[in-house]
Amino acid sequence: MSSPLGITPDESLRKGLQSRHISMLALGGAIGTGLFVASGATIADAGPGGAITAYLLMGAMVFFLMQSLGEMSAHIPCSNPFEEYGKRFVSKSFGFAAGWNYWFNWSITLAAELVAAGLIMKYWLPDVPSWIWSVVFLGALLALNLFAVKAFGEAEFWFATIKVIAVVVFLFVGVLLILGVVGDMPSPGFSNWTTGDAPFVDWPLGMLSVFLIAGFAFQGTEMIAVAAGEAVEPKTAIPRAVRTVFVRILLFYIGTLTIIAFLIPYTDPNLLNASEENIAIAPFTLVFSQAGISVAASMMNAVILIAILSAGNASLFAATRALYGLSVEGSAPRLFGWVTRSGVPLMAVAATTAIGALCFTASRVGDGRAYVWLVTASSVAGFITWMGIAWAHYRFRRAWNVQGRSLDELPYKAWLYPAGPIIALLMCVAVIAGQNLPAIRDGSAGNLELWLTAYGALFVFLAFWWGHKLVTRSPTVDLRTADLSPAAAASAHRDPDPDPEPIH
Repeated sequence: MSSPLGITPDESLRKGLQSRHISMLALGGAIGTGLFVASGATIADAGPGGAITAYLLMGAMVFFLMQSLGEMSAHIPCSNPFEEYGKRFVSKSFGFAAGWNYWFNWSITLAAELVAAGLIMKYWLPDVPSWIWSVVFLGALLALNLFAVKAFGEAEFWFATIKVIAVVVFLFVGVLLILGVVGDMPSPGFSNWTTGDAPFVDWPLGMLSVFLIAGFAFQGTEMIAVAAGEAVEPKTAIPRAVRTVFVRILLFYIGTLTIIAFLIPYTDPNLLNASEENIAIAPFTLVFSQAGISVAASMMNAVILIAILSAGNASLFAATRALYGLSVEGSAPRLFGWVTRSGVPLMAVAATTAIGALCFTASRVGDGRAYVWLVTASSVAGFITWMGIAWAHYRFRRAWNVQGRSLDELPYKAWLYPAGPIIALLMCVAVIAGQNLPAIRDGSAGNLELWLTAYGALFVFLAFWWGHKLVTRSPTVDLRTADLSPAAAASAHRDPDPDPEPIH
């Protein structure tokens, strides 16, 4: 596939990510403050049964999405998968909108992580303005992403490893507390599962509201497809990541929620009040405190800071590769397709960093409403990306069958096709449609600002899609002639050692 720079989308990116890097990127991308801090709020809102059921259902949806993504990215690994797959199997306009949506999603997320990191540092140094720390961490993340991709992969590997160790220790200590082996309190048994309206609180609306939060928590697992474009052996690394990462993530979330549900009643106000600014009452900290670990708050604060930096690191990487891919496909200015000798898309990194900094600055102005809108829009954009994955995979497999190709040619085959992508697509639609459910429940459904906050990202995506279609008149892809070649992966088998020349 040609580009305005005369190269294929991944011809100039260094292949430096090993299988362990890709697995930890997907694993680390889904473990953050949503698990360490906000997990308790889901139990407070829906009860232990409602929260765990919501996460199980959302986990099933993510499983189908990972299957779909694994099949396509193992066959066609590239750094701009969502634009590439959308253009090949839906329409050029759909791919154009999907690519920009993904860049927007992670650029805004980068700003969110910077703000959160500044809040975390207030625990140790309350007199230092949080924006100073945000600037310092932005500089650190920028430095990591300016080195060759292997440096990024190593940093993310160790970030994610620390997070995984923290979760495993939490699960181990939690089981001992439930059994009454450690701590000053007797075993709670099942008492917290029968308190008040437990295990299901405000059924079914409570579970539905948690369902939205659960979906946000899993966002980031799709980064394995972005990393595929710079994987040394994508045809083996991607299937391995798909098979193992999802199970680990689901076990971590369900295991964590179960431990919290046993040890802390859903009526405990701390579950709703925990935040980055008050880490001492976060559920992870409370459980460690029950075990007699006096430094629990400081320890968890350090882990959460690492989780935030990991998420910011992954956000900058994903957004940069999305913008680079848009450039080499002619959907963004040529400038963003320029790379250094070490294979880093320098101008794309700079542009993404600038957007993250601007959005961070917006959060310091006024009452922060603009920033709240941007963060919410980023979350909705993530679900739009997932919808694109499901729809593109459904059409990819249909094109594969129409053109008489054998499934044995695929490096990885998705389970339960076509049910998988169809179920995932419908669930994503339901989640996006339910964004304004809290406003409806609170009686403020007529508030225009709330509607724009809930659906603003969707309107932007539709504007890009339909606007591009109006200008270019691009038709829907004919499945009989859809491009099924792994052309974007052609450079994945080059010798990764020589330094590529920069593109001018």
